[in-house]
Amino acid sequence: MDIEKYIASGILELYVAGLLSEKENSEVHGYAMQFPEIKAEIEAIENAVLAVSKTVSPGLDADNFEQITSRMGKVVDMRPKTPARKSAWPSYLGWAASLLLAVGLVWIYLENNQLKSEIEVISSEKESLEERMIDIRNEVANTEEILNELRDQNVAVVALGGQTVSPESYAKAYWNKEAQKVYIDAQGLPEPPPGYAYQVWSLKLDPLTPTSIGLLDDFANNDKRLFELPNPNESEAFGITLEPEGGSETPTLEQLYTLGAVAS
Repeated sequence: MDIEKYIASGILELYVAGLLSEKENSEVHGYAMQFPEIKAEIEAIENAVLAVSKTVSPGLDADNFEQITSRMGKVVDMRPKTPARKSAWPSYLGWAASLLLAVGLVWIYLENNQLKSEIEVISSEKESLEERMIDIRNEVANTEEILNELRDQNVAVVALGGQTVSPESYAKAYWNKEAQKVYIDAQGLPEPPPGYAYQVWSLKLDPLTPTSIGLLDDFANNDKRLFELPNPNESEAFGITLEPEGGSETPTLEQLYTLGAVAS
């Protein structure tokens, strides 16, 4: 049984108001004895009804009844002695008023619960939006920081053109020799197949000496395709090869995707 759904259905409010059939009353009573959550909710509704009832009570003093009866004793009874037939309408009207009050209280209770639920949803959405705004601010700040580094006058921009295995591929290396790091813009590289990763090499050309400076990890989840790698080497060129995950000791030249020389 879905207790929360049962509580939210409104049947407990009708139970407290006395608007259910005998069979339905027995069913609700049985559930209340079986599930503490339902019993607690019934008690909460009853308390709410009592609280509202107190607010609309006339609030007479305790000795008002005695004052009224003493005054009535001084009034001469001018009515005929024959007993008059008592009308049942006051009783009916009293029951009708009680029923309307109970229905009104149930409606107020349901509306209050609905309002609470809507407030909780709005609060949750507000928190989610605030978190997203914080993430966006952080992303913007990080992007601005990277752009400032790329625009540094000490940064050498190296275009890496496509090679035999993938002529349409391209990339760019932004090398800051003083900071000993390089940014690789890999927007022009296809996503590597499962089990493989791109590896970046710093090259000395004479004689040809490759030195690995790192992998382009988590390529698929990097939307900007911008990677920062350390490079303490005296690089004369940069190349990117496709290697098994974890990288290789030496570049697989048959899988050389891009290559570019540093301008002298």
